[in-house]
Amino acid sequence: MFNFQTDRDSRRFGWVISGLAVLVPASLVISASAGSIAIDWSVVVETIRTGRPSIDHTIIFELRLPRSVSALVVGASLSLAGVLMQALLRNPLADPYVLGTSGGAAVFALIVMLLGLPYQTVSLAAAVGAVLSLALVIFLSRDAGGWSSTRLLLTGIVVASGWGALISFLLSISQQSQVQGMLFWLMGDFREGGPGFLHCLVLLVVLVFSLFSSRGLNLLVAGTLKAESLGVHTLRLRLAMLIGAGLLTAVAVTLAGAIGFVGLVVPHMMRLIVGSDHRRLIPASLMMGGSLLVITEMLARTVLAPRQLPVGVITAFVGVPLFLYLLRRGSRTQTQ
Repeated sequence: MFNFQTDRDSRRFGWVISGLAVLVPASLVISASAGSIAIDWSVVVETIRTGRPSIDHTIIFELRLPRSVSALVVGASLSLAGVLMQALLRNPLADPYVLGTSGGAAVFALIVMLLGLPYQTVSLAAAVGAVLSLALVIFLSRDAGGWSSTRLLLTGIVVASGWGALISFLLSISQQSQVQGMLFWLMGDFREGGPGFLHCLVLLVVLVFSLFSSRGLNLLVAGTLKAESLGVHTLRLRLAMLIGAGLLTAVAVTLAGAIGFVGLVVPHMMRLIVGSDHRRLIPASLMMGGSLLVITEMLARTVLAPRQLPVGVITAFVGVPLFLYLLRRGSRTQTQ
């Protein structure tokens, strides 16, 4: 018997993915075009054709486009990490930072700033802190039966609180001249330069794993016992999801600091549009999160141009009303 509902969902998913496939490059072009200095694209094309240097070409390919590509990678990483964390914890309020990964990254980054070490070492220190925090949560939350969602969540909250106390302590003992840079990093902002090969590789590897594990994720959300009865090795899958989400969060934090709401709002938004099937939810969230953060990064440097705002401030302004709207829409859908 033909399933009309499934066929209709498939067509809608096709339209959504097609639209997002257009939105991703369009957001990059818009971001590269917008700024305090107008761009003459004919000059850029002429520079590419002849190799003759120009200011417009330098602005596009050395300043704006690298930041936009970094925003694309960070947005995609946070969105995919949010999908994995919500499936792992079976909690719609979970986000990439719920296990304290960003707190560990922030503490190590602030220590580097406090010691006056070169700014290039901040990203490395943040990566070390994020990985250390993830390892700490995995170690502390393990019991004889593996990792339960409740134990993981509680351990993550406690570890995050500890990192928060250390952040407050570091800010309180820092010199006045250092505090502004620390706060700017904590609010989320992109460093100069592109994302780098390693960050893109981590995103690609976790994405491939997530797509291949999408059936197991669907069953895991339905319940651990049901997943195990259908042949899913839940302990191995949960550990892989935890490590994958932690690595993606580390990628995002090392590139842009702690940018909130993307990993929380985007999975909710896409779940309402394409459904809860992770075979559809993962690619849709990845593309939407990347595009959203590219546009957000563009707004951060154009709203008060030539002054730049922290990207995390813009995501909060956009994310709070959007998330409240999604919650209200979701509650209306459930009552119908």
